[in-house]
Order: sequence, then structure tokens, then C-alpha cells
Amino acid sequence: MTDLDQAALPLGLRKVSDAAIAMIDEQGTVVGWTQAAQRLVNYSAGEVVGQSIAGLMTSPRYAMQASSFAEQCRAGGGWSGTVAVRHRDGRTLNLSLRISLLRGPHGALRGLVSVTNAGALSATATNGSLRESLLTHAPMGIVVYDPQLRCTWTNDVMEHFDGVPHDRRFGRRGVDVKPGFEAEALEVVMRQVLRSGTSAGHEFRGWPPTDRRREHAYSVSFFCLQDVSGEALGVCSIAVDVTGSQRVRERLAVLSEASTRIGSTLDVIQTGQELADLAVPVLADYATVDLAAEPIPFGVQLPVDASPGGERLPALRRAGLASIHRGTPESPWARAEKIPFAPTSPITKVMRTGRSHLEPVLDTSAGTWLDRDPARARSIRENGMHSLMIVPIRARRSVLGVAVFVRTKDPVPFQEDDLLLAEELVTRAALCLDNARQYACERTAALALQRHLLPSRLKGGVAVDVASRYLPADTDAGVGGDWFDVIELSCGRVALVVGDVVGHGINAAVTMGRLRTAVHTLADLDLPPDELLTHLDDTVLRLIEEDSGASEKETVVLGATCLYAVYDPITRRCTMARAGHLPPAIIDAKGQVSFPDLPTGAPLGVGLVPFEAVELELPEGSMLAFYTDGLVETRDDDIDVGIHRLGAALAAHAGRSLEDISSSVIKTLPTETPADDVTLLLVRISTFSPNRVADWDLPHEPSAVRTARLMADRQLSKWGLEHLMATTELIVSELVTNAIRHSTGPIHLRLIEHQALTCEVFDTSPSPPRPHHSQSNDENGRGLFLISQLSRRWGSRAVTGGKLVWVEQASAPVAM
Repeated sequence: MTDLDQAALPLGLRKVSDAAIAMIDEQGTVVGWTQAAQRLVNYSAGEVVGQSIAGLMTSPRYAMQASSFAEQCRAGGGWSGTVAVRHRDGRTLNLSLRISLLRGPHGALRGLVSVTNAGALSATATNGSLRESLLTHAPMGIVVYDPQLRCTWTNDVMEHFDGVPHDRRFGRRGVDVKPGFEAEALEVVMRQVLRSGTSAGHEFRGWPPTDRRREHAYSVSFFCLQDVSGEALGVCSIAVDVTGSQRVRERLAVLSEASTRIGSTLDVIQTGQELADLAVPVLADYATVDLAAEPIPFGVQLPVDASPGGERLPALRRAGLASIHRGTPESPWARAEKIPFAPTSPITKVMRTGRSHLEPVLDTSAGTWLDRDPARARSIRENGMHSLMIVPIRARRSVLGVAVFVRTKDPVPFQEDDLLLAEELVTRAALCLDNARQYACERTAALALQRHLLPSRLKGGVAVDVASRYLPADTDAGVGGDWFDVIELSCGRVALVVGDVVGHGINAAVTMGRLRTAVHTLADLDLPPDELLTHLDDTVLRLIEEDSGASEKETVVLGATCLYAVYDPITRRCTMARAGHLPPAIIDAKGQVSFPDLPTGAPLGVGLVPFEAVELELPEGSMLAFYTDGLVETRDDDIDVGIHRLGAALAAHAGRSLEDISSSVIKTLPTETPADDVTLLLVRISTFSPNRVADWDLPHEPSAVRTARLMADRQLSKWGLEHLMATTELIVSELVTNAIRHSTGPIHLRLIEHQALTCEVFDTSPSPPRPHHSQSNDENGRGLFLISQLSRRWGSRAVTGGKLVWVEQASAPVAM
């Protein structure tokens, strides 16, 4: 059970301590004795009752004071001090002794002696028990009852506790003086004490006549007084007002609870809600936590300086909201909403100065700051808000926001001690909020960086239709290094990429951006997938070498996984290679899902492990799904379960649009806050129409150049591209001439009309063409220079049996 749970228990259920009690008459003769007193000095009631209490004192001075207590008590209203008392075994006990003056009918006087061991007292105080110190120092209301539970003796303090004068109390039972449940409960306890002869405790709450503003807590101890024969003489009740100590215990419990309940996550909104929940109802009936929110999304804005001045204060956004009423009717604004506040509001003052505002009695009259804040004014009046505290949330000498505490149902106004508790709570929460805000800033920056590094718009040309989804990891893991890409290649082909950098945070996002750039650069070289991954592996190794000299505080890149595929829409063939990444899903036109058996490959950064490419012919109308492990691996399920779930979702929605399929797949995730980044890239392939492709085999002889020009002109006429005939003739002539000059085998010419006009020439020479900077007197070497001037772009790539040189021209005529 926590301290807060203990503080919330009914007062009567808490454990109470015992104390030694004796009753003496005006001459100092013992007339009543308790079992606790017998345990303390080892004298029984038969040995002490009827004897002078001075006989127990070891010092004549103490004995004289005890025997003449009447004069001392009349003069000072009682007496207290430390005395030396003789134990039965001869030891001397230093005891803290207090004599309280009791009044009886017709002005008779008696004394109640309460004794505790002075050595034990300090130990119990250190352990947090307040009972003994209260019996020694606090005002005590004392009533002595006879065996019929009628009042026989009482002191003046008791009247201040319950408002009952002496004359009304004498000779009457408690249920007759103040009828009610509490009086009946007290009598039940007293009867138990009379039967057992032991002591007991009870606690209750009440409204004393001296303080009607606040309910008080009282602790009552009952002691059985024994006569000379050891029989029950009556019951002595000692009541102590423990309101102050009760509030201290409750507040200490609240502060103790704050260390475990506030800051359980790195979510700013959740941390603000935890602060509000802790304050209600222990401190306030209604509480709000509002944090700086402008001018960019919540969690990114730096806090304002806590210094007076004319700077513009940031807007506030509600992070926490709690009330004793269901639905928090007191608040016109919900969580995460922006909160306006008037320039004349005390919130503005608190934000500017960084100092708390306490308004014990909330002034709602005309002419106050509420005139400029009608929404709050209406809520205050409708909900009976009568006392207010506004505490700045400060961290690193800056104000992050404000916490507002209000009382509605509790009639007691806030006091300075309430403000101290509120400030202590907010101070403890401020560090958690600042940590959460700093994390939110870093995470938002990493997300923004990653989104800028990822493609803003995917373009698959005429080869594929694409759709994608990216879902960042939850706040504990942080943003990761997942990426995806669709890169248009030469001849209408397209590269499909998905990768995952090890780790999370800004470093992972930066590494992802570097690898994505490297993939683009390597893709422009028209490398086959296995060769591209080999070069990318070298890039990761270099990054690891660079980071190996970084400081320990920096995250060193450990590696990455990647899947690289090239799809040719003319042949419907897709060549894939992977470096430790998960295989794609292939969904045919009928909705059948398969995962191709590709060589796994080692993750990037391992080195010295070759990659292997596999070529597949895709069925017409197929769809491919590329993804990272965050989509199929969760905290509770392994990858096999996730892959099966992915395949079922893809099969169930195969006939829908790519956007709908993407959304449906993401909805199958077991949680909205995945432990790792989730990436999904869906690709639906297209196939070039045969009438958009023309190709010819050419003989390896000079006459092939003229034949190639004629066939190209004839095909351009069919496509309505007569405006490209002149440039295409020059390009075809140069490419075929070079093929004849530098190769020995067959030559193949192909024209592709898609978004551009592509001219391809295949020859058996493996050597790529190299541009030559000709001198003014050279007769040859200017062909590739002319091609680069006449085309949009050109290049070459290695293919089985030789190489392929391609040139791309814009299809539409250029406006002059």
C-alpha cells in the first residue's frame, strides 16, 4: 500500500500508539492507573492507586512538584517537563511527563498525567509517528467517563474541539450530548476498552466552533483506568487535533506519489495529464496544465524567458485536464486545443514574471480581468469557482507553461501552504515536461529531416503505378532510418528500392539520406542490382570507418538492409537482389500472394559477401509490395506471423486502388504506436504496348547505317514524331557506326516511344563508349559530343553478351 493509499484510508482505521496514563487527585494521590503505565514502570494498579505519585519520583524536587500540582496547574493551566522516575527493578527512567488539569462537577479538580519514554520519543519522531509528540506538546481534549460512559471529568480544551460546555457534559453520555453516528462509534470503542482493560484509538473529522472554514481531523485515544483492585474505574479519552499533521502526511504522500506517477512516458501531453490527475482531488477540485504551443506544432517551440518585458508570449495548448466532476464541465477547452488568454489575465503575468499567483477568494466582480475573458468568466460563475492558484512551469530558467488549480466544491480557500505544495508538485513535473519537450523537439526534427530526405512524390513513369505509407516508431524508440524510392531509369525501366538503417534518431535519418543519395547515384550508372548493392556495401563500410573515430556520445552506423529491384515494362521481367532485407510480396491479378525465394544476402556493412540477383517474369497486372520489418514484426509477434498477416491483407484487397490497399494494410497493425518504423511501398506494374516498341537486327557492315536511318524514319512517321526525324537520323547513324567500328558481332536497334523517345543500339563489345574531346584538326571523335547536344540524356549499360547504348529525346516539340 502506498503512502497516498494510506492517507486516503478512513481515519478510524489507522494504527494508533499507546501511552502511559495516570489520574491523580488534588493532593497528588493516584486514583486511576492504566496497563500502559504498569508496563512502563512495572508497578500494578494495586501497588500505586491510593499512594502519592511522589513516591515514584527519584528527586525530591520532582516529588514536591507532583504533590503540589494543584497550585501549579491552576497557575499555568497544567505542567509539563522531563522527570526521573524509579522503575520497579531500581532503574531510573527519564520520562517526558505532562499534567493536564481536569474539572469535575461543583468545581472539583483532578489531574491527568500522561507519560512517554523520552528516549523512545525521539526515535518514534524520527520514524514519523506523531502520537507521542502530540501527547507531549499538542492541546489535548480530555474526558473521563465512568463505567456507564457518563462524563465525570473534562478539561477546558475539549470545549474548543466540539463546542460542548462543561455543565452540559457532566453526568451525561456522549450520545446524549452530541447524538449521531460518530458518538455511537466512540461508545463502541469505549465499551471494548472497558471489557479488555487495554487502550484503543479512533479518528474522525469534525467542524470545530473556532474554525468553521475547514474540516478538522481528530485522533482520540481511549485508556482504561483501573482502581486499587485492578477493576475498571472508567475510561479516559484524549483527543488531539491532528489536522496539521494529517495535511502534512497527505502532502508528503502526494509528493512521494509524484515521483512515480509523473513522467511515466516521454509524451508531453501525457505528462501534463499525469500532473493534473495527481492534483485532483488531493489539492484541487479542478486543474489544468497548459504548455507553450506556438508558432510551430506542439513540442517544438522553445520556451519563453522567465523575465518581465514586452516580448510576445507564445500561445498555450492544453496538455492536462482533471476535475472531480465527470466530463470536466469546468473547461471550455479540451486537451490538445489552443488556449487563449487575455493580456490582463493573471496567466499573462505568471508567464512574464515566472512567479506564482494566489487568489484565495476569486474576485468575479465587474472591472476585473475576467471582463476581458468572457469564456473563463462564464465557466467560473457556472461552476462556483471561488479560489485560484496559477503556478508557472519552469525549467532551465525558462517558462514552459502554467498549471492552474481551482476549488469549487471544497469551501476552504487556498492558503500559502497549498501554494507551496502546488509549486513543489509543478517543480517535480517541470523536469519531466522539459525532458519530454526536448525529446519531442529532437523527434520532430528527426521526423522532419527524414520526411525531407524521403521522396516527396513518387514517379514510376509509364512502367508502374505506386503508393506508399510511412509510419514513424512510437515515442520510446524514436524515428528510424527506413526509406523507399522509385527511380526512373533508361528505356522506360524503373528501379524499386526499400531499405532500413540500423538504429533510431537523427543519426539514423542522416545515414538513411546518405544511402538514398548513393543509391540514386549508382542507379544513374545503370548498374544491375547485385553490382549496385556491392557498391552500396562499400559506401556503408566507408561510413563505418568515418564514424569509428566519433565521440562515444555519437551513434555509430552499424549497418543497413536493402532490397533493390529493376523492372522492365517491355519484357515484364524484374531483376532483384537483397542485402539482408525481407523479400517482397508478389500479388497476381487473381489476388494470389507469393514471396519469392531470393538469396538473402548479408546486411550492408558486413563486406566481403557477394550479392546475387534473381530475374523473375511477372504476370501481367501484378502488384509488388516492398516493406520494412516494422510492418511485420511487433513486440508480441515474430516475423512469420506478421508476413502471414500482410499476405492476407494484400490478398483480401488486391482488386482495390493502391491507396486503399495501403491504408487497409496499415490498419492491420496490432498497435497504433509501433516499436519500429513502418514502411510500405506498393507497385502495380504496367506493360508497354507492342506498337510502342520497334526493333531490328542489323548486319555488321557499313550499309547497316543507311538501313537503320530509313527504318527509324518510317517508324517515327507511324508514331507522328516527324519533328524528331532529323535528330534521330544523326543519333542512329552515330550509334550504329560506333557499333560497327568497335564490335565484331550482330547489332540490334530498338526504338521505344513512351514519355520520351529512346533509341537503343546493342553490340557485342563490353567496353562502354567514352566521350572524346577532339582537337580542332581531328577528323573523328565528335559523335558522342553531338549526341549529348541533341538529346535529353544518354548512357550505356552492360547486358548479357555485350553492352547497350541508349539516347533519350523529348517526345513533344520544344516551343520556340
